[in-house]
Amino acid sequence: MYLLNKICMGVMQIQPPEDEPDFLIPGIKKNVFILGLVSLFTDISSEMLYPVIPIFLTAVLGAPMYVVGLIEGIAEGTASILKVISGWYSDKTGTRKPFVFGGYSVSAISKPLMAFAYVWPLVLVARFLDRFGKGVRTSARDALIADSSPPLQRGRSYGLHRAMDTFGAVLGPVIAILILYLTGDNYRLLFAVAFFPALVGILLIAFFVSERKRSPNAKISFRISQFGRDFKIFLLISVIFALGNSSDVFLILRAADVGFTVTAVLLCYIVYNIANAIVSYPAGVLSDKLGRRSLMFWGFLIFAAVYFGFAMMPANIYVWPLFAIYGVYAAFTEGVGKAYVVDLVPYEKRGTALGIYHTATGITMVFASIIAGLLWEFLGSSVPFIYGAATALLSAVLLLVLMPKRHEMMG
Repeated sequence: MYLLNKICMGVMQIQPPEDEPDFLIPGIKKNVFILGLVSLFTDISSEMLYPVIPIFLTAVLGAPMYVVGLIEGIAEGTASILKVISGWYSDKTGTRKPFVFGGYSVSAISKPLMAFAYVWPLVLVARFLDRFGKGVRTSARDALIADSSPPLQRGRSYGLHRAMDTFGAVLGPVIAILILYLTGDNYRLLFAVAFFPALVGILLIAFFVSERKRSPNAKISFRISQFGRDFKIFLLISVIFALGNSSDVFLILRAADVGFTVTAVLLCYIVYNIANAIVSYPAGVLSDKLGRRSLMFWGFLIFAAVYFGFAMMPANIYVWPLFAIYGVYAAFTEGVGKAYVVDLVPYEKRGTALGIYHTATGITMVFASIIAGLLWEFLGSSVPFIYGAATALLSAVLLLVLMPKRHEMMG
């Protein structure tokens, strides 16, 4: 009971703004570093389960493939819709931490729930809760990172957070493989064990994340019209890019299509995550020095080159470097894109703007995957990648033509 009271007090603790010294890493404040650790532990937990859930559903519970698609569709759709709602409400109430704590807590509870699943609807409930938590926390967390970072160090803050998050995505599958190997494919034990890294993340938020005091903003709304021209244009460019940015599942399927084994494909995906994790922080630092537009432009070009490479590769040996370079694209755009959004909007509307950005691109990527699937089915396995490369090139050109150059150094 004492521990519960301490956690509740920690969640509600709001500290006044003050100039904090750097925390362990130059240019990184305590909140940013702790939230990076939270994402690292949470992603270890999530990625321990994500690759094995489809196998558990089909091989253990006997669910048909359409059920796998139904569960993932409902889960990801829930997360996308909630991101804009939670971001807006964190602006409206003037608080971020309760959304972050609550979202991570709901996701943590969902992990051991799957250990008790003997029919697929309970897995649906667990995945819904997991993505519900992600939707609640993401925009508020990203806004809190911005609130905790000086403008000239915003890119490196998001870069470090992405790096730590992605390292969790590397470690999670490795831990899952070890547990399944040592326990003879005991999925239920894996689900139970996955709760503990998530619990570490919750405790870190409760005791070590503080929040700057902000005034509530009752007039804030969902309307895009409340934002300026530059944010609207960047949002439009991001949506155009997202139309060609289909699920990474298609990269995995393409690798298998040219002769890679399942093990080799998984190793390629780990290579992608390692490259993403290594480059994310330096990319964030570069965006502070050179500007967000430059990094996003090169990220779009790298994406186009990788997708064109997947479309035209003459031999499967090229899959390895393509996955590694794809990790560089992700490092140049994921954290930098969030920092760019924050640069373009007023302080009191950060959560709403990030929520709109996450929701718009997330929903668009669902349609991108549908388009990619249809192109693959009716026109051939290389066509989705040519299409994705084309939308990325268009987005890069629009970024240079439509986004003002004054934003180059505003980070």
